[in-house]
Amino acid sequence: MTNDIKISIRNLYKIFGDDPQNALEHVRQGMGKTELLAQHNHVLGLNDINVDMPAGKTTVIMGLSGSGKSTLIRHLNRLIDPTAGEVLVDGDDILSYNAKQLRDLRQHRMSMVFQKFALFPHRTVLENTGLAPSVEGKGKSKYADEARKWLARVGLEGQDDQYPHQLSGGMQQRVGIARALTSNSDIMLMDEAFSALDPLIRTDMQNLLIELQAELQKTVVFITHDLDEALKLADHLVILKDGFIVQQGEPQHILLNPADPYIEDFVADINRARVLRVRSVMRKTTDAAGDVSGEVDHDDTLESVIEASGGDTTNRYRVMKNGEQVGMLEMLDLVRALVPQGGSGDPESARRTG
Repeated sequence: MTNDIKISIRNLYKIFGDDPQNALEHVRQGMGKTELLAQHNHVLGLNDINVDMPAGKTTVIMGLSGSGKSTLIRHLNRLIDPTAGEVLVDGDDILSYNAKQLRDLRQHRMSMVFQKFALFPHRTVLENTGLAPSVEGKGKSKYADEARKWLARVGLEGQDDQYPHQLSGGMQQRVGIARALTSNSDIMLMDEAFSALDPLIRTDMQNLLIELQAELQKTVVFITHDLDEALKLADHLVILKDGFIVQQGEPQHILLNPADPYIEDFVADINRARVLRVRSVMRKTTDAAGDVSGEVDHDDTLESVIEASGGDTTNRYRVMKNGEQVGMLEMLDLVRALVPQGGSGDPESARRTG
C-alpha cells in the first residue's frame, strides 16, 4: 500500500438553510450547531472538516446519528455541494468539475455501496452486478465475464440468474460489493454498508471487506456508527460529533490516547484485548532479546498473546514482522495497556476491571 493521499478535504463547511453564507460567518466566529439552529434556523452539517485519505487504505468516518458522517461522504461524489471548502481527488478540485467530468468521476473513479443494498428488483444478480458497464451502453455479453468473476470472488458463484428477492440480506449486499468492484473504480464509498445486516452476517461481511482490501488495495471510505466495526476496519479513523472532527488518526493510537472526554466515553467499554495489537504496546528494538518465552507477530491481538501466555505476567516475547525482530513485548506492559486512560495503570487494577 502507498501513503499517497487519494482524497483531501480542506476547510469544508456545510450549512443547510435559506442563507447559508450568512450563517457561515456565525459559525466561523465560534457558533455551534445548537445555537445556530436556535438563533438563525440553520442546520450546521459540517464544521471546518480537514481530512487526508490515503490511497489504498480504508478511512472510516464514524459518529452517532446527526454527527455529519453521511453528509460528509456525499460531498466526495458531489451528491451534496459544500457551503465552503475544497474536495480534492488525485489533486483535482472536484468542485470545479463540469457535468461531463462529474459523470466520469461517478462512473469510473468512484463506486458506492449503500446500506439498503439499492439493487434493481427487476434485474438479475448478473445484471445488477454489471450496472456500471450497462449504463455506458455495453451489452450483457460484454460485461458478463467480469461480473461473474467478482460474483465468484464475493461467494456468489452460480447465482447469476437469481433476482434480489430470492437472496438473503447478506447475499444482496455481496451483490452490491460485486457491483462496485465490476465498475473497476479506485475509490469505494460505503455508507453504513453493513448496518442493516444481522450480527453474524455483518461479521462475515467485515471479514470479506478486509480480505478484498488486502488483495485489491482500493481507497475505501467507510461510514459507520459502530466503534467495534470502525476499529476492525480502519487504517485511518475519523470521529465526528455535531459536524466537527473530535479526533482522527490510527485507530490503535486513538484507543490508547483518547484526546477528549467524548472519545473516552466511546472507548470505555471496548474489549481492548481483542482490538489492540502487539505493535501498539511493544517496545521497539532490534537488539538481541535474551531470555524470551517465544515469538509473536507484530499484528497479533493482545487477546491471542494472553491466551498463548496462559496469563503469566512474567513472560516476555520477541516481536516479529516479516521474519525480522521489530520489538519486545513484556506481559506487564500488555496488562497496563488494558486499563483505559484514567485508570491506575497497575496490573491489579487491570485484573479488577477485566
